[in-house]
Order: sequence, then structure tokens, then C-alpha cells
Amino acid sequence: MVKSDIAKFVASKNVTAVEAMQLIDNNTRGILFIVNDDDKLIGSLSDGDIRRWIIKTGDLNGAADKMMNKNPKMLLENEKETGYELMKNKHIDSVPIVNAEKKIVDILFESDKESANENTDGLNGTPVIIMAGGKGTRLYPYTKILPKPLIPIGDIPILERIINRFYNCGADDFYLTVNYKKEMIKSYFKELAPDYNITYVEENKPLGTAGSIKLIEKKFDRPVIITNCDILIQADYEKVLNYHKESGNALTIVSSLKNVTIPYGVLHSTENGVITSMEEKPQLSYFINTGMYVIDPKYIEKIPDDTFYHMTHLADQLMSDGLKVGMYPISENSFLDMGEFEEMKKMEDRINSGSVS
Repeated sequence: MVKSDIAKFVASKNVTAVEAMQLIDNNTRGILFIVNDDDKLIGSLSDGDIRRWIIKTGDLNGAADKMMNKNPKMLLENEKETGYELMKNKHIDSVPIVNAEKKIVDILFESDKESANENTDGLNGTPVIIMAGGKGTRLYPYTKILPKPLIPIGDIPILERIINRFYNCGADDFYLTVNYKKEMIKSYFKELAPDYNITYVEENKPLGTAGSIKLIEKKFDRPVIITNCDILIQADYEKVLNYHKESGNALTIVSSLKNVTIPYGVLHSTENGVITSMEEKPQLSYFINTGMYVIDPKYIEKIPDDTFYHMTHLADQLMSDGLKVGMYPISENSFLDMGEFEEMKKMEDRINSGSVS
């Protein structure tokens, strides 16, 4: 790996959680190696480390040296040939190669091996409900012709892309809540003849993002994944599911970092309009609801019958009942939304560039 490439994976011990997530977004490998002021390796920081820090503290400005792994695996230059064996034995995805001064001279990644396989079975047996009944009014005039789930992103409809991602993780039991132009959706997948199973849940009237779930006759015996039909989530779905199980959450909301830049200089003042400081185009950071959820099946019963009801209503109800609703944070670039034309174009651009499958 050339020096300029190594720089993508190296960060200062003072980098914040938000900055680290942006750097990880850019390098697409899920890891940073943290160095001190002398460029010596002092830790590793994965997207999982950042996620755990944010869940525990809520602090987006915490420094890397507070959340990093302070004992990262590393190899000296003359040990480089043992790198892939080390990663296999220690169940890690990368290992930095350092010189005698502990400065990084190369980085090995497990995913670079030709034998790497993207398919897993971590979602085997997990039911996936996809909310595909909306009219998609924000995408008119496209949705006057096609239902939103069949709008192609690249050369594949968004709904098929979503299902493929879950299927590649082992899921093969899908429930599609349908209403608007539902026969077109059913005809498409009938002709496609996929290997997975699709059960159609038909609304006679709009029931929101949660109301139609109560129309599903099957009683589930394990956590259920629920997702909107207009989003792509680049995350390890098995890790999302396992986090939900381990956290004790009744409902887990997959949340994405969203950075918003105020396009003006912001004035800070005290009483009587006295300005104390000025801040040029500050950036605000928030976590937003992506529209993907994991829920324990017994709480589906809290959704009222034959009522327009959103997943956010269910989250509010669970919290009112004293139950735990948590979030699984992902980075900004891990969330793609096609709900509006501008966002759909961004999704298409990223897929066409090869950065998203």
C-alpha cells in the first residue's frame, strides 16, 4: 500500500467521533489507526468502537483516544507474511505493519484476499417486513407510472436491491405490505421467480408504516426486521440483529449520522444584543431515523387493528410504557434514501460509481 493510501486509515488521537465516522466513510474499510504526535501507533478505532461510545455516552465530540482499542494487533515488517494467518486466528479484519519506531508502513486487510465471500447466513430464519404500499407522491411523475418499489436504481428496482441485501445475509422469508399498484409489484416478482419466499400483505386503505403489520397472520417467534422500501442501509445486518438481542431493547431504530452545515455566519450574543462571538458556517450533527427497525415480536401486538399508525407512533407507545427503545448508529454515507428526486440521484450516482452494490 502506498503512503497516500495509508493516510486514509490513520488519524490523530484528538479526532472526534463525528470526524472519525467521516474518515471511515471515506476509506470504506470500517477502521482507523490512531497515532500520537510522533506518528507512532497507539490504538485502533473501528466503526463498532465509535458506535459503542455514542450509545454509552451520546458524546459526538469525544476524542479518539477515549474510545479506541489501546492494544491493537500489529506486526513488524519482517512478520508481514504472517498477517493473514493472524487475522484468521484473532478474528480481525485488518492488521497494520509497523517499523521499529511503531510507525505504520503498510496495512493488510482480510477483504483483499481473493477468497473473501460477501454472502453470510447470519439472518437465517429472520423474518423481514418491507413497507411497500405507499404512493410515493414526492417522486411524481415517476410514480404515476410505476409504484415506488419498482423504480429502478441503476438497472435494478430499489425493492429488489433491498431484498437482495437481506438475502445475501441469509434471510429468505419476506413480507411485503402492498397497496398502490400492488399488482405490478406481484407480477414483477412472479416473473422474477426468486429463490426466496414472499408473502404479500394487502392493505385496503393506507395504514401507515406500522398499521399494515397487524394484517400479517403469522405469529413470529424471533426478532423481526422492518424496513421502508425506499432506503438502502450499508451495514452488517447480522451485527444490527445481534445488538438488538443483546441490548434488551423492545425496539431498535437504525439511525444515521446527519451533518448539517448552516450556510451563514452564526452570531452568539448575550442580553441587550451584545455579540460575544461569531461562527462561520457551523456544522451541526444529529442522528436521524433511517426507517429500518428491529422489534421483538410480542410488541407488534401493541399496534392497533385497522388504524393508520406509524412506526414512530409505536416507538412513542413503547417508551410511554416504560420499555426500552434504542438506536443502532451508522455513518452518514451508510444510509441512502430515494424518497426525493435529489436523494434518488445521489443514490444512483453512488451505485453507478461502484461504491454501493
